[in-house]
Amino acid sequence: MTQIICIANQKGGVGKTTTAVNLAAALAVRSKKTLLVDCDPQGNATTGIGIDKAGLSKTLYHCMIGEATPHEIIIDTAIKKLKIVPSRVELIGFEVEMMSDPSREHILKDLLDQVKELFEYVIIDCPPSLSLLTLNAMTAADSVLIPLQCEFYALEGLGQLLKTIKKIKQGLNPDLRIFGILLTMFDKRTNLSYQVTEEVEKYFKSLLFKTKIPRNVRLSEAPSFGKPIVVYDKSSAGAKSYMRLAGEMMNTGRTMAGN
Repeated sequence: MTQIICIANQKGGVGKTTTAVNLAAALAVRSKKTLLVDCDPQGNATTGIGIDKAGLSKTLYHCMIGEATPHEIIIDTAIKKLKIVPSRVELIGFEVEMMSDPSREHILKDLLDQVKELFEYVIIDCPPSLSLLTLNAMTAADSVLIPLQCEFYALEGLGQLLKTIKKIKQGLNPDLRIFGILLTMFDKRTNLSYQVTEEVEKYFKSLLFKTKIPRNVRLSEAPSFGKPIVVYDKSSAGAKSYMRLAGEMMNTGRTMAGN
């Protein structure tokens, strides 16, 4: 059965796109048929997986406004079992053009319903905002994975995100679950990382992944080469951590976490 997981946090700079790209790649390396959906107009996941955005004739935008089918815009990546639905800056126009459409929050779900059976995992990278695109992603998803950076204001904004998820459960997607909270940018040399971990464990222990994503130079370098970390440097701490995360996801029933 296909699992559709959106990576969401309205705060920027928390490792959201890094997690979407590298988790999708790690699942594919583990022989899982995986689709990465770039639902962010910045298109960073598209670039980070090695796709030349300028050379694309159609993207997620064209699909969401009815000018292309999902099958037409899914493209291969350098990793055998990983495909991507790419995005580009024109996706910004979706929010304006579809605002009066009564089914505007369900458009992505309707599109993914056409292709999801081809994959075991669908990973959706959301914009760093609680926008119509993010609502589409959460409506289409089975669960939400929340990256949380190990920094001073880590929990700021998390409450609002959880309220948004609760509202979506009450209306647009009653079956939506929180897959888990992933600590990112963990630096074992600082007390702050451990303090943030303790704080998150206090309130969200049952939702916290055992895997933590470390601060890692190679992980930061990989996007500029258009490669996920498992391709760029599979022996790095970043690559090993995302492989562990993929394994943790595959080996537990965490899609039923949350309420």
